[in-house]
Amino acid sequence: MNKEQIKKAIEEVKKSSKKINFDQSIDFIANLMDINIKKTEENVDVFVTLPYHQNIKLKICALVNKDLKEKAKIFDRVITDEEFMQFQDKKEIRKIAKSYDIFLAQANIMGKVATVFGKILGPKGKMPNPKAGHVLTQESDLESIKRKIRSTVRLKTKNEKIVKASIGKESTKDNELFENFDTLYNALIHALPKEDKNIKSIYLKTTMGKPIKI
Repeated sequence: MNKEQIKKAIEEVKKSSKKINFDQSIDFIANLMDINIKKTEENVDVFVTLPYHQNIKLKICALVNKDLKEKAKIFDRVITDEEFMQFQDKKEIRKIAKSYDIFLAQANIMGKVATVFGKILGPKGKMPNPKAGHVLTQESDLESIKRKIRSTVRLKTKNEKIVKASIGKESTKDNELFENFDTLYNALIHALPKEDKNIKSIYLKTTMGKPIKI
């Protein structure tokens, strides 16, 4: 894509946005074409680590055994496999699923995690995903994983030929938004069967603002 067009769109989306009392997200939206989202191989589902973190507060729950319990306390909540019996009630699991954005799991208890939480977390797209680095071992650098999560977004086609993700906030510097956009765009085209030929249009917009076409 033309770099100047991208930079101009970033400037325009900021200028056209009404000023309100919170720091709005700036979202990347891509409309796709000539793909069959019913075919697994043509679906987009890719995790992208952006060069600049988005300063978004994500609540993280770690599902681990006692060996990682202390180390995992850097996350918002830790649930050990010894506590899993408390979550036989689906209502309790739904409450947990609603309360946390990201779920991590220790590799050697993934079977237990799937059995207890899978039916609720799976349909919500919150099961710990190895592709996103959400599966832990005793050797994992948890601080590094926590930082990476703040910089990682997911591009995924669901029921429509559209993918979208945040590339930052209104307060994010223009050059950082550009680098995040460029990283996201390149990851998207490499995830599509015909690369950029599968992209119909791309927009940027703030949370409450109008879409700006690139």
